[in-house]
Amino acid sequence: MFGLLFVNWHLDPILLHLGNGGVRWYSLLFVSGFILGWYIFQWFFKREGVSEKLLDPLLYTLLIGTIVGARLGHCLFYQPDYYLGSLNGFLEIFMPWKGGLASHGGAIALILAMIWFARHYGRKNGFDFLWIMDHLCIAVAFAGCMIRLGNLCNSEIYGDVTNLPWGFVFQLRGETMPKHPTQLYEALSYLILGLILMWLYKNRLGKMYRGTFIGLFFLGCFGMRFLIEFIKEPQVGFEQGMAINMGQILSIPFILAGIGLIVYAYMKKQPAGLSR
Repeated sequence: MFGLLFVNWHLDPILLHLGNGGVRWYSLLFVSGFILGWYIFQWFFKREGVSEKLLDPLLYTLLIGTIVGARLGHCLFYQPDYYLGSLNGFLEIFMPWKGGLASHGGAIALILAMIWFARHYGRKNGFDFLWIMDHLCIAVAFAGCMIRLGNLCNSEIYGDVTNLPWGFVFQLRGETMPKHPTQLYEALSYLILGLILMWLYKNRLGKMYRGTFIGLFFLGCFGMRFLIEFIKEPQVGFEQGMAINMGQILSIPFILAGIGLIVYAYMKKQPAGLSR
């Protein structure tokens, strides 16, 4: 029996129609997340005495890493048979506008991109890989919130049928039953995580150890992602009947890494902030 209160969701994914295309809500929110991250890092750099000239190369590195990694993550983790099974499928790997981005792939690519960034710029400016990751995770939490709101605007990656009063009927996808708005659940969890990390940075930086921020982020972000996946609809056919889905399988290494980073941080006891 389903409740009488639910949300009929039929938002047009295109904010501004221009000919055969237009400006999509998802694209606007995606870019807004990176712009917000730029300003957050500007504050970080000013507070800890890092040259603001690094902001632009950092932004470009993050943009390229996120898009490439998220696209490859979707293609290789979720639909390798399609994207590697034919020439047309392979060519679509290079067409992210056709849909399909995976956050786990983006996370892996960001780690690799920041290893490069820390080696290229860190030695000259007094920071290392863990320092940049500790700061990046705060900005990523807020950007992740924006991206999940973009998923809501696209009426995608939602949950199973629910009788809760905040269930969404995603009419653009042909749904007639209210579903869990898991995009909102994830967006809210990212927002709360970002606010907690921001508070710790603002008020407890001098008492924090390097690696703690990113450890807490991995633990909180992917731990919540693991739980939310239990009520999320399968994204691809092979997930049907699995005890845990691909999103949960990919979350486990990040959860373990988060625990390991927190233990490592308290063993090393290296200050989280830079001393100038």
